[in-house]
Order: sequence, then structure tokens, then C-alpha cells
Amino acid sequence: MAPLPEAELVRSSVQLYRYLLRCCRRLPHGRVQQHYRHAIRQSFKVHADEDDPERIQQIIKRAIEDADWVMNK
Repeated sequence: MAPLPEAELVRSSVQLYRYLLRCCRRLPHGRVQQHYRHAIRQSFKVHADEDDPERIQQIIKRAIEDADWVMNK
């Protein structure tokens, strides 16, 4: 599966969250979707207090790469 075309438009954490949830919709229904939705929520809770813009961009880049990997798996 190819990544969603909106990947290059993600610039903020809210946009990333929405992008990742859209990716989850393309996964098989049931436990797989539940697992990844839970993982996305947990990751956002862990990084909620991040305030360094450079670090936030690193996290966004890595999350998109990871999502692409999962979608191709």
C-alpha cells in the first residue's frame, strides 16, 4: 500500500494525528485497527509535553515513516 497523499502536508501534531488515524482506516478491520489506534493515542500522550519545534518535526517525520512501513507490511 502506498502512503496517503497527505503525508507531505503534515506540519503539526494535530495534522499528524489525523493522518495516522486515516492510515488506520486502510488496515484490516478488527483487532489490527484497534491495536494501531491505541498505539497512536499512547504515543501522543507520551509526547504531549514536547515543546521543541525541531524535536516535534523529528517525531512527525519518524511517525510518517513508521506508518508507511506498517501500511506496506
